[in-house]
Amino acid sequence: MHILVVEDEEKVARFLKKGLEAEGYFVDTADNGKTGERKARSGEYDLVLLDILLPKKNGFEVLQALRKDRIRTPVLMLSALNAKEDVVHGLDEGADDYLPKPFVFSELLARVRSLLRRSQDAKTVLRVGDLQLDTITRKAVRGGKAIDLTAREFSLLEYMMRNHSHPVTRQQLAKEIWGYTFDPGTNVIDVYVNHIRKKIDTGHPAKIVQTIRGKGYMLMDAGKSKRIE
Repeated sequence: MHILVVEDEEKVARFLKKGLEAEGYFVDTADNGKTGERKARSGEYDLVLLDILLPKKNGFEVLQALRKDRIRTPVLMLSALNAKEDVVHGLDEGADDYLPKPFVFSELLARVRSLLRRSQDAKTVLRVGDLQLDTITRKAVRGGKAIDLTAREFSLLEYMMRNHSHPVTRQQLAKEIWGYTFDPGTNVIDVYVNHIRKKIDTGHPAKIVQTIRGKGYMLMDAGKSKRIE
């Protein structure tokens, strides 16, 4: 999962980034409202942690602009403004949650998990380029052609599509799909990914399933330029 932290206090931003990355999240930061809004509009993030007292554009203004343009990325507001009217204002502007500073990091993590779970559960049709996966009918299609997947392949592909904006490691795939600690001596992850790659990419000049050296695997929109690692 990819999280954007919009926070102008360097120590706080560094603390949040370090703590969230330790939990397995990918984290980017912005130190002012304008930069934060621009990054939030990219569509790359699953969650935004948004401070209110920001330079250039405050958090309320950023949130209002995002919601006005129907950008529905979940937003958790973090602020020293903890009066009831501030909380109500933030929620009325479209925040999904509001956590006053100072806060306990374990509570922040619980709220992050809750918002991400709620957001991901709401997505039933996943798309990466011309690849589409319907989690209700459990059907996969690329370029109008149906793809036959086993139950395990479907679960693996669903996880990769929900996390397509960044590489997923073999350890992550093993934990989420197989539910056990990764054994570096086994190649079961690579075997299944290769099965999926053959079913999805065979016959297509642009390849969606990519191996990111030293990091794992990643799905890329075939219509976009290949990322340089």
